[in-house]
Amino acid sequence: MATLSMVSGPVATSSLPFSTRRRASSVSFPAPKKGGLGHGGLKIECIRIGGVEIPNHKRVEYSLQYIHGIGRTRSRQILLDLSFDNKVTKDLSEEEVITLRKEVTKYMIEGDLKRFNRVAIERMKEIRCYKGIRHKLGLPVRGQRTKNNCRTLKGKRAPVAKKKSAGSEE
Repeated sequence: MATLSMVSGPVATSSLPFSTRRRASSVSFPAPKKGGLGHGGLKIECIRIGGVEIPNHKRVEYSLQYIHGIGRTRSRQILLDLSFDNKVTKDLSEEEVITLRKEVTKYMIEGDLKRFNRVAIERMKEIRCYKGIRHKLGLPVRGQRTKNNCRTLKGKRAPVAKKKSAGSEE
């Protein structure tokens, strides 16, 4: 049986017993088998749907939410439309994965959705509507108050110089 060896960096030989001074510390692992890694041929596969690799160890309802544009409601709707059970993603058969891919392509997801939103914001900026102006200035768009909060959009506070009192100028 072949083994892989990993040797660590330099070790102070004075601190080691005499019998181990000649060799650096090393660890041996069994060589990977042809079928995969480790014992029993561990095989790691991810299902790719909509240009996104969704996790294998979660249920389909939650795995679909890794795709931008699919939330909890839409993932449940997809499962209802296909009349699938909400089982773990790795347990899906090839036919189920293919039908799931076809169903997901019916929705606007990932790059198309991001592009659509970006174009809509650019259009609002060009026609100079209220929302476009707020986007351009980097302020909240949906009517939030700006006196106290919205530091995420406005950025850090700018220091304001204190006013001098009239009596100190004499």
